[in-house]
Amino acid sequence: MRDKKVIREAAEIIKRGGIVAFPTETVYGLGADAFNPLAVARVFEVKRRPYFDPLIVHVANHTDLDKLVIEIPSDAKKLMEQFWPGPLTVVLLKKAEVPDLVTAGLPTVAVRMPKHPMTLSLIEIADCPVVGPSANPFGYLSPTTAEHVRDQLGGQIDFILDGGPCEVGVESTIVSFFEKRPMLLRPGGVPLE
Repeated sequence: MRDKKVIREAAEIIKRGGIVAFPTETVYGLGADAFNPLAVARVFEVKRRPYFDPLIVHVANHTDLDKLVIEIPSDAKKLMEQFWPGPLTVVLLKKAEVPDLVTAGLPTVAVRMPKHPMTLSLIEIADCPVVGPSANPFGYLSPTTAEHVRDQLGGQIDFILDGGPCEVGVESTIVSFFEKRPMLLRPGGVPLE
């Protein structure tokens, strides 16, 4: 019951344009409404992340993809069926409504469905896709506990949703479906095989 109350509080902060650190199975993310450019800009500012580095957008269900992408190739669907929710990010052609700030002006958007139940609830209650780069200053080790986030960014963000330590501890695997053939952009929580 307490978890639900805390998740609702975090979701309200996201709805109001705030920033919330949240747990995933990989690392803690720094979340904001993907369709709120001011909130997204604040994520870049807090992380000291260069604006040419696109963000991953987190969704809670497959219908959220309708807000973000033009189409889902069959190979991408197969991987999503196998590894979502989980540590897999897919890069797909974006819809025009996705702010260029999120995608660094690219025609694609990186999307993933995390496995952590608190975060899935957070996204559902906030009722928007949520950007979620790792919750640490750019170039630092990615946080795997709420304490790591507190130590590195505590006073700069609005809320830390503590979901315990992350199970995987490394970033998600990123596969692009923008070219004719799928391409591995980053190895991570899902093995290449």
